[in-house]
Amino acid sequence: MEYISCPEAANKWGISERRVQKFCEDGRIPGVIKFGRMWMIPKNAEKPSDPRRKK
Repeated sequence: MEYISCPEAANKWGISERRVQKFCEDGRIPGVIKFGRMWMIPKNAEKPSDPRRKK
């Protein structure tokens, strides 16, 4: 499986790097792993919905 970093995911999804880190910490992205201090996100992962936004 191929992985991308938080900055790459943030750029891909159009959100901040910190928001991606928070999604990882909260377990909202399936298949994510922590490698040292860095989160590794599966390349094919989809952007989770933001619970702060109301529909």
